[in-house]
Amino acid sequence: MRKRVLALALALTLLLSVPVSAAWSGLPRTGAAYTGQLSDVTKDSRFYENIAALWEYGLTVGKADGSFGVKDNLTVGQTVIFAGRLRSLSQTGDPEKGPAAYRKDGQAAYEPYLLYLQGLKALGDELSGTYAQAATRAAAAHILASALPEEALAPTYGTLVAECYATGRFIPDVTEYTEYQQDILRLYRAGVVKGSDAQGRYYPASPISRGAMAAILTRLADPSLRSAPDWKLHSAKDATLGGLIQGTHPYIAGPETAEALQSAILNTLQQGKNSLTLRFDRSLSDADIDWLLGESVNAVRLRPEQCYNGVSCSYSPGGRSVDLRFTALDLSESEAAKLRAEFLADGIAVHDRLWAEGKLQEGMTEKEKALVLFDWICANCAYDAGCDYDSRSHTGWSVFRKGLAVCDGYTAAYNLLLGLEGIDCRSQVNPDHMWTVATLDGTEYHIDVTWGDQSYGPDHSCFAMTERESYAMHAW
Repeated sequence: MRKRVLALALALTLLLSVPVSAAWSGLPRTGAAYTGQLSDVTKDSRFYENIAALWEYGLTVGKADGSFGVKDNLTVGQTVIFAGRLRSLSQTGDPEKGPAAYRKDGQAAYEPYLLYLQGLKALGDELSGTYAQAATRAAAAHILASALPEEALAPTYGTLVAECYATGRFIPDVTEYTEYQQDILRLYRAGVVKGSDAQGRYYPASPISRGAMAAILTRLADPSLRSAPDWKLHSAKDATLGGLIQGTHPYIAGPETAEALQSAILNTLQQGKNSLTLRFDRSLSDADIDWLLGESVNAVRLRPEQCYNGVSCSYSPGGRSVDLRFTALDLSESEAAKLRAEFLADGIAVHDRLWAEGKLQEGMTEKEKALVLFDWICANCAYDAGCDYDSRSHTGWSVFRKGLAVCDGYTAAYNLLLGLEGIDCRSQVNPDHMWTVATLDGTEYHIDVTWGDQSYGPDHSCFAMTERESYAMHAW
């Protein structure tokens, strides 16, 4: 789990480590005017302005077939070529002059550009053996972050990025464990990238397309195209339920362990999907299906803020694939989608109102914020002693809409509010009960907001318990 205090210190360290230099005016356009020379780049193309600019900078002449290949993925070597041209244009006024000094017969196409960048100490040998492979977005950030002189990437938006990143709500898929983390964050601080969604996700492990590369290259070449991320620290209006799931969770097609299955399910939930297909390299028995269903339900119950509490499956006896679908009570798929949307909107409204009222404030620790949210739930919800098995009191929706819930509803609503504040949390269950496990200021605590909601007021002995204290209260 990400330690927020460490993340804040790291983000600020990364900000302070980059000197602010004199304003950089950008690169000259030394190529010919773009008049439709590339067959797949017309005025209605998604990256038209970017690719036309690359042509006019002299940074591309397209592919041998006369196209740019907008949707094609770049290799590491091709990314190095773009970086070498960018640096040469900056240094010599000509995108090919610098690498030309390193060109020899029998070389791979990328080699003179690589040798040129290595001669400038902009790259080393760290990418050796990968030049023919598809470039990940992380590798592309590494290659490009040093392609221009230091002053070309001044951290114009460094403070904003550092503060937002430290909350854990923004750029959540780039952690201290992400390859080339510092290079990725450098591009954010300079306004070259802003991420691919409202949380600013970078998707570091995904391949980078030629179209996406064109957009980054033009922002590197022309600083007037850069801009601040549209992130608001104290408004959660752009949050998604999937976005509350922090970290990277790979999709594993044929999971053989509970951990691997949980990763596949979290990956699906993170994308906002309610179903996934698992494919195995062996025939599945009835016992396998029972195991998959049981562990899938366990995985879903770990994230009650997603509003699912069951899993259905379809498969062919003896087959090798299983379709899993997440369910909510006895609701249809459209009803469940409506309930989830209303639940999220209600949670965002509560979160933003607590900030507007000053009950959540700058400088508060995560533990202090979590206590404010604990007290709000206790003050605004009552236990539904007459709840049926299929009642909506089993969902966080009922906390906000009716002020009534049972333990899984209490926990879902509380976990949503914690997640909107960037606090990493999950549920803990035993056969009769559910409560929250949250990481607050780097320490894991158990929090039972259901039992904390007493008629005389909030019982804070149920807040921020150690694992031992929690186990003594309700074993699992």
